[in-house]
Formats: sequence, structure tokens, C-alpha cells
Amino acid sequence: MAEPTLTNAPDRRTGSVPPVGVDAAQTPPAGAGAGPTPSARRVELRRACEVVALVGLVVTQPLLDVLGRSPDFFLFHRATGRDVLALVAMVALLPGAVVVLFGALTRVAGDRVRAGVHTVVVGLLLAALAVQVGRQLTPLRGVPLLLVAALAGAAGAAAHRRWSTPGRVLRVAALGPLVFVGLFLFVSPASAVVLPRAHQGAAGVAGPGSHPPVVMIVLDELPLVSLLGPDGRIDATRYPNFAELAGGSTWYRNATGVSGWTPYALPAMLTGRYPSAPSAPHYSQYPDNLFTALGGLYDIRAQESITRLCPPSRCDQPVAPEQGLGVLVRESGTLLRRIAAPVDSRIDPQESYREQTAAEVGLDAAEPVPVDPKFRWDSLNDNQPARFTSFLAGLRPSDRPTLHFLHLLMPHPPWTYLPSGARYDAPDDLPNDGTGWVELARARHLAQLRYTDRLLGETLRTLRAGGLYDRSLVVLTADHGVSFTPDWQGRGQDAIDHAAGEVAWVPMFVKEPGQRVGRVDDRNWEHVDLLPTVVDAAHVRVPWRLDGRSAALPPRERTEKYFYDRPGERIVLAGGVPGRPAPPAVHPLVGTTVGERPVGGTATVAHLSAFDHVDPAAGDLPALVWGSVPRQVPDGTLLAVAVNGRVGAVVPVVPPDRGGRRFAALLADDHLFRAGANRLDLYRVGTDGALRRLTLS
Repeated sequence: MAEPTLTNAPDRRTGSVPPVGVDAAQTPPAGAGAGPTPSARRVELRRACEVVALVGLVVTQPLLDVLGRSPDFFLFHRATGRDVLALVAMVALLPGAVVVLFGALTRVAGDRVRAGVHTVVVGLLLAALAVQVGRQLTPLRGVPLLLVAALAGAAGAAAHRRWSTPGRVLRVAALGPLVFVGLFLFVSPASAVVLPRAHQGAAGVAGPGSHPPVVMIVLDELPLVSLLGPDGRIDATRYPNFAELAGGSTWYRNATGVSGWTPYALPAMLTGRYPSAPSAPHYSQYPDNLFTALGGLYDIRAQESITRLCPPSRCDQPVAPEQGLGVLVRESGTLLRRIAAPVDSRIDPQESYREQTAAEVGLDAAEPVPVDPKFRWDSLNDNQPARFTSFLAGLRPSDRPTLHFLHLLMPHPPWTYLPSGARYDAPDDLPNDGTGWVELARARHLAQLRYTDRLLGETLRTLRAGGLYDRSLVVLTADHGVSFTPDWQGRGQDAIDHAAGEVAWVPMFVKEPGQRVGRVDDRNWEHVDLLPTVVDAAHVRVPWRLDGRSAALPPRERTEKYFYDRPGERIVLAGGVPGRPAPPAVHPLVGTTVGERPVGGTATVAHLSAFDHVDPAAGDLPALVWGSVPRQVPDGTLLAVAVNGRVGAVVPVVPPDRGGRRFAALLADDHLFRAGANRLDLYRVGTDGALRRLTLS
């Protein structure tokens, strides 16, 4: 079909001059009917193709690219293949269809208006594309990036209106969404979730000897050093239940994970193989794993979180967070807003994987209700993670050997728990690195770790009450750690280079059946050793090659550690048990009672009204206080935060960012609060120690 010629010559039928770049044939002859002419329909089709191409570049490609590299997103929400296909169809079709329909509706105002609207739409989409490209290729952010993107969009729209070549290029690019969908479905790591291939996992072979119950708990993002006291042992004061487990098990103190990322670390633990490819943590990609090895002999009761390594033929997943197409659409919309924003997001998508409580999922808390008076067991159903509740309820004796498996996203962020089990709210965009922020992040991590210790204590009590503890193989570990070293916070390559002791070394406890006396083993344990150690203790042989080495065998000779920030790219770390980082000094004001002080300044507290009506019995407390102070307050100025007259924290004012000159403090001691109205006070701490009360708003 030949293309109409683009010209700015006067129309011989009307004498008018159509805009440059607009098909003259779209102007109907005088007296023509309401229906569009064939030439007008062709022009509309071209415009639709151009819009589809640009929307594909602005929405479909970046969104499917991020989602395709994040199979854990779909696994965490237990999305079915049908859910994912529906989401992909919506991402590929709906945004473009909405914009095309909007443009088509403007035809009622006339062809000149329609052409102008199309030019504006093209310019806006090009500007949106320029924002994304600018974030990747330039240091510009915020208003400067928006201005540059607006100029780029205007220039692109002018070029599109003046010349035919840009339009032709866009029309060819209209095939882009189909290409992006194909890459997602057939090439991306997430393709395994949508189109899982055959999974004939190899079953283990039962060997001579007993097959004890296996209880395995894998915690998430827990560095070994967070548990250590000044003497290098488990801090029994802060973590009595970890210390109790260490006192009756073998503590592999020199144990390391193999990756800082759960989708790589956990498959390595459960297959005994180092990560070699960026595959989805799915049974179709790892058909030979602990669940298939024990599944022919053992009943499997597995609670996974962001993996799906246990095939449906072996076990189901009875407890899940919010799931279905609705949550996928909502979370994808949130992700698109971050992608399209002219600033970098402070929010790590992986930190949004919050364990829902039993009440949120609709479960009753496990019975019997514990009696620990220090714990908020009166609100257990509201505060206890649902996955843990279901796991606890399944710890019952059985006639068949049973594997009880729990991967719990604790003490992994988002950090929302106090040591008592009470929950608190926090904004999503608080940084975890930088002066002041990294100290707050570590304090919140340690508070949630103390709550995790209580969950471990309830597990041990449940095992003993049911007669399972003594005869079970009990394994507790974490998939990886995280660095809270200033300037190197996190678990990426920089953190590995500068704080490997926090990222790679993890707690590793193995209590063998009948074991009652604890011991420490400093062999070079790597998490590929987990599966061979477990199957050896269960007297099961696996028929696939293992990179790991069972703890029943002599230790490996090399002392270096193998670690993988990316699959297939080995990093060699020096071995040896890491030392405990120096804990931050506690300010002498913390815990003291403050009387009346002169007023000297102002501050804004984001959730000040939450202190008017506090109900500790509900399990929620306003324990994180955050806000801002005037810009003239110097960086590093100390603020004392007091509730009902007692100081709960002393924190610095951090350097200003787009949120202003901010501060944030965690009040980890819930004894500061009382039922009803509570008084919150902020004091500016002078260089001489004098306090001036700030007027709050």
C-alpha cells in the first residue's frame, strides 16, 4: 500500500494549507459524510502505531525488564502462570490502548486539533522516555532532569511534525511490545514461573540407618556478627534462645553463605551446588534439591517465601501473602512510578517483601498459647508472622519421617518489630546508608533480631512439648548477611569488598538427634555443605554431583571462601571467623528523666497525633519518631527524644536531602509508652550538654 505524500502545499479542494507533516488526504472534501475516508483511516493507523511504539518504550519495556529479572516478585506473591500472563497482557496492551483511544476521541474536534493532540502526546511520551534515559546515562536528577527531558520531548515532537522519517521509525518500532513480551516469556529468569519446563527431580535413595525428623529454619539477612557478644560467643543476654540452641548443638562458627541474594543463595543451600546461572529459584530450574531428595521417603511440610523449590508433587504452599492479579497490578503500578520518576528511588523492591501476620492472612495463632510473660502473647495473632504460625502448628509427631522447612523473612527488612513483638510504622523512603541513617538501620535490625530470637524460643518449646526436639535433626541458619559498616552498607559488591565479614558469614547450628552438649566447629563451612550434611544425617544418598561437603567428612583443605555476587562469577574471600564490630556508644542521656527545660526552637514530627491515643494491648506503638528541623540547624546536631519525660534515644540531625533536614529515632523500649495519651518531647542537645525543648508541630 503506497504512503500518501506529506506536503505543505495548498489543498486544491479547499485552498487551505494543512500543517507540515499532516497528510493532506485526511481533510475530507466539502459536504463529505461523517465517516472517515480510507486515507484518514490510514493516518489514524499510523498515529496509533507511533503511540504504541512510544508507550512500549516508556512503559512495557522497562516494566517487563525489571519484572523479568525478578522472579522472586511472582514467587513471593504465589502468582500462577495465568496471573502473570494476564499482567503481561495488561502491561503490553492497556497503556497504549488508553492513549490511542484518547487520541481517536479528539477527532470530534476536527483534524487540526487531532493532529495537534497527537504531536503533544508524542512530545510527552518522548519526554517521559528522556527521563528514564537521563537517569541511566547522566547525573541529573529532579527538576534539572525534568527540564532537559521537556526540551528533548519538545525537540522530538517538532522533528516528528516536520519530517516523515521519525514517524516511519516509530511505526517500525510498534513491533517492540511484541518483542518485549517474547523476551519476558521465553528468555527472562521469570519465564520459569510462567512456562515451567518439565521437572523430573531425582529422588534420594534410602540408606541404612534411621531417618530422623528434620526441622530446618532458614532466616533471612542475618549476619553472624549481629548475634555475638563482647567475648565472641552468642550474646545470651540479648538472644537467650540462640544461645540455648548453640549450647546444645554444633555451631559451625566459620560458616558462610554463597551469595548475598536469596534467589541465588537458597538454591545453592538446597541443591549443594554453587550458583552458575541467573535462574529463577523455581523447581523447574532446580529439579534436584532437598525436597525431591527426601520427598520419596519423607513427608514434606515446607513454608517457602520468595522461592518455589518444592514441586507441587511434593508439597503445597498453604500460607501465602496477599496474592492474585490485583496485588500484581498494584505493585507493578508502584514499580512503574519509581521507574518513571526523575529521582532515584530510596526503596529497595526486595525490602517490600513483608511477612504478613496471622490475622492478616486469616489464620488463628498456633495452640497452645505460650506463657512467656515478657512477650506480647496477648496479641500473638496480630503480630506473629503467618508463615511462622503455620510452621509452628505443623510441628507435630508423625508416623512417617517428616521434613519441617521454614524460610522466614526475618530479621530481613522492612523492619517493623520491637523486641517485645509490638509493631511500629515507618515511612518507606528512609535511607539505610549515610551518616545517622546507617546507625538507625542497624538499631532497627537488632530490635527485629531480638524479636526473631523470641520466635526461635517458641519453636524450641514447641518441639520439646511435642517430644520432637531430642530425636530430630534441627538446623538453623540464614541465607546471607548484610553490612552496616558506614559507607559500605548493604550486600552488593562494595559491601562484599569492604565488609565481607558482615555479608558472607552467617549463623549455622546443627543439632543432631540425641545431641545434648554443644560444641564449636571452625571448619571452612560453605552453604553448599548444607544439603550433603542433612542427607547424610537422614541416611539418604543423592544421585547428583555436589559441590558441597558433608560435615560428617573431614573438613575441606582450602581456607578461602567462595562467594558469588553474580552467578558463575566466583569471588574468593579470605577465611576466618569475623570479629564483632564495635557497638555504637549509648548516649548518657538515654534512660534518664528530663524535667522542664526552656523552649529553644521548633521541629516537625510526621506522626505526632499517634501519641494522643496509644493502645499497647493492640500490639502497635509509635516507636519510630521521624520528622524535620529548620534548615539553619547544623548537621550533626543531637536531638534527645523523650516519651512521658524519659529519654528513649539521642540521634543526630542528618545532612539535608529532598526530605529536608531530617531526623529519625527508634524507641525500642516499649515500657516508655502507656495506654492513652502520651507526651512526646524533643530536646536540642547543646555542645555543653544543655537541653532546649523544641516546639513540635
